[in-house]
Amino acid sequence: MRIPRIYHPELLSIGTEIYLSDDAANHVGRVLRMSHGQALQLFDGSNQVFEAEIIEANKKRVKVSILEGKFSDHESPLNLHLGQVMSRGEKMEFTIQKSVELGVNTITPLVSERCGVKLDAERLEKKLQQWKKIAISACEQCGRNRIPKIRPIMSLETWCAEDDDSLKLNLHPRASHSINTLPLPVEKVRLLIGPEGGLSAEEIEMTAKHQFTDILLGSRILRTETTALTAITALQVRFGDLG
Repeated sequence: MRIPRIYHPELLSIGTEIYLSDDAANHVGRVLRMSHGQALQLFDGSNQVFEAEIIEANKKRVKVSILEGKFSDHESPLNLHLGQVMSRGEKMEFTIQKSVELGVNTITPLVSERCGVKLDAERLEKKLQQWKKIAISACEQCGRNRIPKIRPIMSLETWCAEDDDSLKLNLHPRASHSINTLPLPVEKVRLLIGPEGGLSAEEIEMTAKHQFTDILLGSRILRTETTALTAITALQVRFGDLG
C-alpha cells in the first residue's frame, strides 16, 4: 500500500507529536481507516517532507509522531502565475487541480465582461475555500511540497494592472507569436486565460496597454480549460521542467 501524503497547515518538527487537522483526520481516520502504528508522509508547505507514525486514531482525531524529515524539491524553475477567468461548474475545479499538478505557483480567479459565473459574495468565498482545498489535494497527489497560492477573486483589469516584472502572455486565436518563438531565458510568466466566450475587444486592448503579449497555441480553438492546461504544459516544456 502506498503511504498516504498529508498536508499539515503548521510547521512540523522532528521528534514532536501533533494532531492532524480536522480535514486530514477525517481523511485518515474515516476514509482510509488507518490505525495505530501505520505510516504517513506529511508536508507543511516548507518544501520538506516528514515521515510520521500514527500513535492514536479514531473517527474524530488522529495523533502522529514525527520521526524524520528532509528537503524534497519538486518545484519547476519557471514561476508561473495563472490568471483564469472563472468558468462554470466543475471546469474551474478541473483547471485548478491540473494546473497545480503541472507546477503553477499562483492562481488568481478573475471576473471579466463575458464571465459566465454569477455568484454573490458569500458563495464566491465558499468557492475560494473549496479551490484552496483542491490545490492542497493536488499537491498531496502529485508530490509537490509547496502549496500554490490561490488568491482572492478580482476583476480582470485590476489583475492586469498589477505591477509585475513577469513576461505577460494572453492567449489569442489571431496572435502572431507562439510559445516556441518567445525568447529565452524566461523565469517568470503571468498567463491570462479568458472566459468561455473569450475576451471582448476592449479587454484585449486593455491587456495590450498593460504590456501583455498575444500568443497563439495552434490553428484550433480550444475550450477555456483545455487552453489553460495546454499553455501551461507548453510553457513548462520550453522554460520549465517538463520534457
